[in-house]
Amino acid sequence: MPLPNKVNKPFFIQKLQWLVDPIGYMESAVKQYPDIFTGEIIGFGGTMVFVNHPQAIQEILTNDRKKFTAPGEDNKILEPLLGNYSIIMLNGEPHKRRRQLLIPPFHGERMQAYGQSICKIAEQVLSQITINTPFVAHKVTQEISLEVILQTVFGLYEGERFQKIKQLLRNMLDVFRSPLSSSFLLYPFLRQDLGAWSPWGKFLRQRQEIDDLLYAEISERRSSKQSEQSVDIFSLLMQARDENGNAMTDEELRDELLTLLFVGHETTATAMAWGLYWSHHLPEVQEKLLQEINSLGNSPNPMDIFRLPYLSAFCNETLRIHPVAMLTFTRLVQEPVELLGKPLEPGTRVAGCIYLVHHREDLYPNSNEFRPERFLERQYSQYEFMPFGGGARRCIGDALAVFEMKLVMATILSRYEMKLVAGNEKPQRRGVTLAPANGVKMIITGQRVSQKQPAVV
Repeated sequence: MPLPNKVNKPFFIQKLQWLVDPIGYMESAVKQYPDIFTGEIIGFGGTMVFVNHPQAIQEILTNDRKKFTAPGEDNKILEPLLGNYSIIMLNGEPHKRRRQLLIPPFHGERMQAYGQSICKIAEQVLSQITINTPFVAHKVTQEISLEVILQTVFGLYEGERFQKIKQLLRNMLDVFRSPLSSSFLLYPFLRQDLGAWSPWGKFLRQRQEIDDLLYAEISERRSSKQSEQSVDIFSLLMQARDENGNAMTDEELRDELLTLLFVGHETTATAMAWGLYWSHHLPEVQEKLLQEINSLGNSPNPMDIFRLPYLSAFCNETLRIHPVAMLTFTRLVQEPVELLGKPLEPGTRVAGCIYLVHHREDLYPNSNEFRPERFLERQYSQYEFMPFGGGARRCIGDALAVFEMKLVMATILSRYEMKLVAGNEKPQRRGVTLAPANGVKMIITGQRVSQKQPAVV
């Protein structure tokens, strides 16, 4: 049975465009087939059905493990980064059990305990930038996000191991900073170790160094008495037990820690870089943000910042217009089904297209216009606004990511006067995500002396 609405381009052209210009690829296809189309892309099994109609996405995601499953093996392109035991690679019941272990540390009072540290880190990183000297905002938000991850996830604040892990992670992420270098993930045959100076060889050696550091940290913590009062996620994961009383193995811990480091660090940093871009590209938006933040006084509580309505709408609009992830994780059809009137056979791969959902004109009129008021005027369902995916594979760190984004934006905007150096910023592939092509170049022109740093209470 033929797949629905096949994109009318040679498969090799589709694969190249998906690598180099994924947004152009999706926007071109959706003009021809508005709600559902079949593409020939790189990774995720090659041939895939893209869906951007909210009702169809709801059907896919709410039928997890029934009509549709979420196969971890389709995420093998991430195996070099995350390992074989990451939650992203698991299927069925093992995935469900791991998810139950991982979710608690990212919610409730434990997350709130990180608020003071997040604001302090943002202030420390920004204070090191020279006034009136151009800098790349994405690199700054990466530094902030990395510090937050190392403190909240690892409980590491200083020391030789802390510095080594931080530098190695920076270097490894830079391997995939462009569409061309991203091809190492998307084309497995390019992964050739030609020595320490070859791109893939360098990556493998850096990964081994990180592994050595992580396993050393795991070994030390296993041999020492872990305090039940520890709030860092690493400690909480070491204490976690499944329904049979079993703890995670060293390999499972290593892979989950790398998953949190890579996925949580890079995606949040990218979202914050876009936030700095839009808040300075549109002065009227910045003015509304400052008025709201300043209304809390000089030393607001982190949770009061988190609840600000316009700041929340601003962060949502940032995540809408340039979602870091383009697609949900793929689903595999288990039995003959119809989706939007189109028959799908077992074995067909389907994905919700987050980018195209966020740019549906029936949901978001003038979708390329940045307008936070959308989220004050209307409540969107989880299938209409889905920057963190959905269903059984929704990002487990979504609450912490939004919490961090709001606090960092409030800290920077209330403390520093900044301006953009370059003009319009466009999204570009960075690994399997979308990031600002030029990194958002900015200058700090001065400090806002009327406001103190938010939230160090």
